[in-house]
Amino acid sequence: MDGIGLGSDDPAINPFAKVEMPNLQSLLMGNKLVLDSLPDSTYGSKIESDRGMLIALDAGLGVGGMPQSATGQAVLLTGENIPAKIGQHYGPKPNKEVAAYLRNGNIFSTLASLGYKSGLINAYPQGYFDSIQSGRRLYSAVPLAVTSAGIPLKTQADLIAGRALSADFTAKGWRERLNLPETPVLTPEEAGERLALLAGDYDLAFFEYWLSDYAGHSQDMQAAGNLLITFDQVLGGLLKRWDDQQGLILITSDHGNMEDLSTRRHTNNPVPALLVGEQALRVEFSCGLTDLTGITPAILRIIQQDRVLPNSS
Repeated sequence: MDGIGLGSDDPAINPFAKVEMPNLQSLLMGNKLVLDSLPDSTYGSKIESDRGMLIALDAGLGVGGMPQSATGQAVLLTGENIPAKIGQHYGPKPNKEVAAYLRNGNIFSTLASLGYKSGLINAYPQGYFDSIQSGRRLYSAVPLAVTSAGIPLKTQADLIAGRALSADFTAKGWRERLNLPETPVLTPEEAGERLALLAGDYDLAFFEYWLSDYAGHSQDMQAAGNLLITFDQVLGGLLKRWDDQQGLILITSDHGNMEDLSTRRHTNNPVPALLVGEQALRVEFSCGLTDLTGITPAILRIIQQDRVLPNSS
């Protein structure tokens, strides 16, 4: 989830404090996704329920200024403190320095070299590919990492065939905004169930949800609330179909934003790492996890365990 931090328990500025999200809150023993739900505000602070674990992570990584999407996502995808290496937070799209780190090795290319199957579940319309090819648009960090690993991005055909999901989960935007009436529309719950089904084909299935960052920049509480209601319904479908014994769900972010609608800017708030799955896997994944650099090493550690075998498909 792009642009999601752990903010204050203040419904006047934080939609996570205002909106009821029953599926999310069930993972947090009834608590909301706010900093006050944790024992303290230190990085690595956590709470745990029978099925879920929430950890506060440092997105600033010792570098001054506000965390940004390109460097934050690049850290998540490589495990390297890229803001420290280039001397700044940078975004929204990767510059040459950030792009070089992503092209020279990331979670997708590393898994491929080890014989594991990974992929990005997002579908992209033809207009996106046309804009990339013409140079009018640059890849953001996630699709750049995926394509650099030799993995093709999903297309409209994949979406129609049920092999991918749209950025808004339901594909309603593909019909209404992109004028693609042939695109099947899902309910949020159906989208969550499809996400669980698709994840079963991969050792690492990645979905990028960037609408949250847009909502934060717009400072629209009603729109943000509606987005979270939809997201919680998707999560409900995902949880319904997820087998906790087979792997982990990880929900995390690159920087804070939507949790504080008093500003259009990003924030320095901690970001969440929400884990869903068998307790032993959650404990193993979270061991020593305090900032964004720990995500890629934790993914590799979990996937390479004997209990989570390479995908045989």
